Amino acid sequence: MFQLTDAEFAEAVAALQGLLRIDTTNPPGHERPAIEQVAAWLKADGFEPEIAGAEPDRPNLACRLPADATRRSGRPIVLSCHLDVVPADPARWTHPPFAGIEADGCLWGRGAIDMKGFAAMGLTVFRLLRRRGLALNRDLIFAAVSDEEAGATLGSEWLVHHRPDLLGGDPEYVINEVGGFTVHRAGQRFYPVQVAEKGLAWLRLTARGTPGHSSLPTADNALAHLADAIGRLASARLPWHISQPARDFIGGMAAHSGWLARTLSPLLLNSLTGPTLLPLAIAEPSRRRSVEAVLRNTVNPTLISHGGEKINVIPGLASIDLDGRLAPGQTADDLIREIRTVLRDPEGRRYSIEVLRTSEAVVFSPDTPLFHTIRDVMSRRDPQGIVVPSIVPGFTDSKNYARLGATCLGFYPLRLPPDLDFAAMFHGDDERIPLDGFRWGIETLADCLLQFAGIASA
Repeated sequence: MFQLTDAEFAEAVAALQGLLRIDTTNPPGHERPAIEQVAAWLKADGFEPEIAGAEPDRPNLACRLPADATRRSGRPIVLSCHLDVVPADPARWTHPPFAGIEADGCLWGRGAIDMKGFAAMGLTVFRLLRRRGLALNRDLIFAAVSDEEAGATLGSEWLVHHRPDLLGGDPEYVINEVGGFTVHRAGQRFYPVQVAEKGLAWLRLTARGTPGHSSLPTADNALAHLADAIGRLASARLPWHISQPARDFIGGMAAHSGWLARTLSPLLLNSLTGPTLLPLAIAEPSRRRSVEAVLRNTVNPTLISHGGEKINVIPGLASIDLDGRLAPGQTADDLIREIRTVLRDPEGRRYSIEVLRTSEAVVFSPDTPLFHTIRDVMSRRDPQGIVVPSIVPGFTDSKNYARLGATCLGFYPLRLPPDLDFAAMFHGDDERIPLDGFRWGIETLADCLLQFAGIASA
């Protein structure tokens, strides 16, 4: 099995620490300093990375490790990461979010998990393959992109549309977030590997009322109608839409979680019994929300986009923006119909709904050679670990890479202790990565690439 030297691991930790200390909060992003730092590390190893993008301050980077020319036998593999991060409130953190503090066996900072940790992991493997003379039978491409946290318009979407050559043109696989981390359930260790992600429907809901002078009472206030809509949507539980990836994920977890889980799983995955059973089957709220999110469309009010102009004028219109996520097979129109049912406004007489941005869910087959390799390697790296295909409720850059015909797997291997909730680290306070799990992940990722595409050194 692949093993890091202490010096190599120290270099990987220093790389991650350096990236954490570069504030790439999106908005506004300004990922260039982080991109240039990655480029400098690659150039030090003799690589020739290329930086390209739509905006000078928000570029992307791609770098190629060529296959052994005499034994090339496959299309490229891309290791993809994004370098932008979501905002962090320092007052809520144990350690400053952009200081890269090492404490309690972890490296702390915004992006440690999402996803500068994988940037340092992939970068380390990429550089060590060349240093150690470990040849592959296909090109390996390391990509670091901008703007994922705000929709990926300037990042992977731009690369796919304008510079697919930097991604190998027609990559066969992309290894990306989210998956490969330890989930502790019912005394077992699971490793979900993402093969699907929900679609996106960003919407604007506008309530109509009668404008007038605010000194006069009225029953037709657009803001009051909007408040009613917010309350209804915030408490709504939309219909079950049970996709094959959700069946594989929940069924795969249940199969190894005891007789009760195996018994309840078919009932949970039933559109009639599932909604009633879920609160009884999963008592812990955060875990229940995670399961629920992959079984139905969801919608959450997130922004007040228009709410009036003057304190003494009752507005005729008031609007909020909604973040909707689509189960596989669902569209923005399907979600809008469900929203109108919740609002009791099927014909749109009181509310109008505008689609701001939408993309359908993406689904990849777990029955691929790379997925089988991951499962095989993980069985050696953690003999008691159980690999299951998974679906996530959010979106990643994979939705764009799929347009190139690539199979995208969320595989960011991290061995985690039971008291550290990986999912809670995403966009949460006190984001941190355990250093021993980080080391294990680097070695596991290298093992997977070498078993799948490696060639013995000449």
